[in-house]
Amino acid sequence: MADTETLLRREREYTDWTFGAETVPQAFFAAAERFPDRPAQRYKGGTSPRSLVGSVLDAAPAGEYATLTYREVADVVRALAAGFRELGVGPDDRVGIYADTRMEWCHADLALQSAGGVVTTVYTESSPEQVRYLLSDPGATVVVVEDADLLETLLSVEDDLALDFVVTMDEYDGYDERDDVHTLGEVHEIGADALDADAFDGWLAERGADDLCSVVYTSGTTGEPKGVMLTHGNFVSALDQSRARLGPRPDKPDDVPVVDEDALFLSFLPLAHALERFNHFGYLGAGATVAYAESPDTLAEDLEQVGPTHVAGVPRVWEQVYDAIRSEAAGSPVKRRIFEWAVGVGLDYDAATQGGGSGHGPLLSAKFGLADRLVFSQVRAALGGNVELLTSGGGTLSADLARLYRAMGLLILEGYGLTETAPLVSLDLPEDIRIGTLGYPAVDVEVRVDPDVVGPEQREAEVGDVGELLVRGPNVTSGYWKKPEATERAFTEAGWFRTGDVVSIDDEGFLRFVDRVKNVLVLDTGKNVAPEPIEDAFATSERVDQIMVVGEDEKFVGALVVPNFEALDTWAEAEGIDPPDDREALCMDERVRSWIAEAVDRANEPLSSHETIKAFSLVPEEWTADNDLLTPSMKKRRHNIREAYGDRIAELYADAERRGARAA
Repeated sequence: MADTETLLRREREYTDWTFGAETVPQAFFAAAERFPDRPAQRYKGGTSPRSLVGSVLDAAPAGEYATLTYREVADVVRALAAGFRELGVGPDDRVGIYADTRMEWCHADLALQSAGGVVTTVYTESSPEQVRYLLSDPGATVVVVEDADLLETLLSVEDDLALDFVVTMDEYDGYDERDDVHTLGEVHEIGADALDADAFDGWLAERGADDLCSVVYTSGTTGEPKGVMLTHGNFVSALDQSRARLGPRPDKPDDVPVVDEDALFLSFLPLAHALERFNHFGYLGAGATVAYAESPDTLAEDLEQVGPTHVAGVPRVWEQVYDAIRSEAAGSPVKRRIFEWAVGVGLDYDAATQGGGSGHGPLLSAKFGLADRLVFSQVRAALGGNVELLTSGGGTLSADLARLYRAMGLLILEGYGLTETAPLVSLDLPEDIRIGTLGYPAVDVEVRVDPDVVGPEQREAEVGDVGELLVRGPNVTSGYWKKPEATERAFTEAGWFRTGDVVSIDDEGFLRFVDRVKNVLVLDTGKNVAPEPIEDAFATSERVDQIMVVGEDEKFVGALVVPNFEALDTWAEAEGIDPPDDREALCMDERVRSWIAEAVDRANEPLSSHETIKAFSLVPEEWTADNDLLTPSMKKRRHNIREAYGDRIAELYADAERRGARAA
C-alpha cells in the first residue's frame, strides 16, 4: 500500500473528464452527454400520484423500481427549466423546494439551477412557522412542494409570503379555482412546448462559478437556522475534491471501492440537507445511478430490493442498522450466542489483519470463515448483497461501531464537513482508513486550529494540536444570507472560517473530532468535559438507545438515557421479570435502572474520573425530528432536550446529592 504522502500527491495530480465544469448543471449534463443510455435514476412505483408519471414518464409497477436513463433525465430537466422560465423564474430568483427525498426533488433542483434560479431548502418536518421563516427569509417567489398535505401547510402561511406561484410534484385535489398552483407535469408540458435548445444552452452558459447556486439552511441545533450562501464554484470544487479521493484513479488497487459510472447509490437522507444534496451532485456528475428509497421507514426493504453498491448515512442511521441486525440475530438464545461469538471473532480478525498484518493464523482464519458463513454473509445480504462502500457524515461515528462494521466485511468511510463547506472538509483515505479519525483534509482545503477555546484537560487528553477547527478553501461559503453580523463572527480577520468544532490534528495531518465548542461542559470544579465522545461509547450498547450527557456548572457529569425498550423486553422475559407496561413507570423501575447502570459502568471504565457519568435519568420517549428533539439530519437538539427534561435533570442532581454522588 502506498504511503499517505504518495496517496495525497496522486490526488493532487489527478484529473479526468469530470473536472472543468463551472456549475452543477454543467457537471450533470457532461455526464448525460457521456452516458446517455446508462441508468441515472431508479424510482419506486405506487408510492404517490406523481404528476410526471403517465404523461411524461412510464409508471413503475407498484412496489417495484423503474429506471430512467441519463438521456431521459436530461430531457425532463430541460423541459422543466423551460417551463419555470415561461412561468417567470429568472436569474437569481429564489425558489424553495419543500419535499421529501425523491427523484422529482432532483429534477426540480437541476431544472431551477439550469434556468438561473437559486434553490432554497425547507425540511418537511418544519412547523408552519418554520416554513414561513425558511421561505420569507430568502425572499422565495416560487415554491415546489411534494403533495397536497405540504401544500396545505404552505398555503396556511402564504399571506406572509410573496409567492408568484406554487408547483406540486404530485397530483392534488381541491385547488382547481387557483391559477397559481401547478403540477410539475404541467410545468413540464409548458416547457416542452416552449423549449428552444439554443436558448437553454445560453441559460447554462450565463451562469458561472461565482454565481449563487443555493441558499441551504442549517438545521438549527443552536438557534434560528441560517441561510448558507453556496455558489456553483463552492459545490463544484467540493465535487472535484471528492472525485480526487474517491474517483477511479489508475493507481487504486482493484479491492479499493471507487465512485464511478458503475456505482449504484441508494438515497434516503433529506435532500434539504447539504450532505445528501452533495451526494446527488457527485453520483450524477460521475455517471452513476441514484435509486430512491420509498422512505427512511422502508430502508431495510429498499436495501434488499435495490441491492446498492454505495450508501451514505449519518451516525444515527448506522447505529439503528446495527441495532436491527443485532435484534434479528437475538431471535433465540442460541442465535444470540452465535452472533456475539461471530462479532468477537470478527473483531479479533480485524485487529490481526489491519496495517498489513497477517498475525491471524490458521485457527483464527477458520473461525472467521465460519463466522462469515453463519452471520456476516447474512448481514451483507440484508443490505442488498452488493455493498462496496458505506459513508458516514453529519456527526461522529463511534470507533467501536466502525470496527464492528469492518469486521462484518462492510467498509465505512467517515468524513467531516459543514453546510458552510459545501459540505466537505475531510474524508478517510480509502487506502488508509484510520478508524476514530475524520480522515484527511480534501485537496485544496487548508486547516488549522485555534487553541484558545480549549481547556488544559483537552490539551492533555488529545494527541497533536487541539482547538477550534479553522478552514479555508474554494468550497467555503462567503457567508450567511442577510446576516452580516453572523458572517463577520464566522470568519477570522485572515479569512479562516470558524467551524465551531473542537478537533485535534495529529502529526500526519489526520483530524480527530472532540466536540462542538458550544457543547463542551464546564463543571463547577472548572474541568472541561466533551460530551460527544462519552455518548459515542454507547453506540454499540444493546441497552442504551440514545443518551445525552449533561453537567454544565454542576459538580459531576450526568446523563439522560433513552433505554432500548425492545432489548429491555427481551431481557425481562429471559429473566422472568414482569416490568410495568407504562414506559414512564418502566423508567422509574429500580430493576430497569440497575440493568442500565451496568451499561453505564462499562462505558465509564476507560474515562477519566471527571468524565464518568455519576448519575442518570431514564426517559420514556425516543428523540426524533418529529418531536423536535433531533434535527432532520438526526443530530441532537441539545437545548430542546434540556428544556423538555429540565425537571428530570434538576431531580437527577438533587437525588444524586441525596445519594452522595460527588465529583472526584
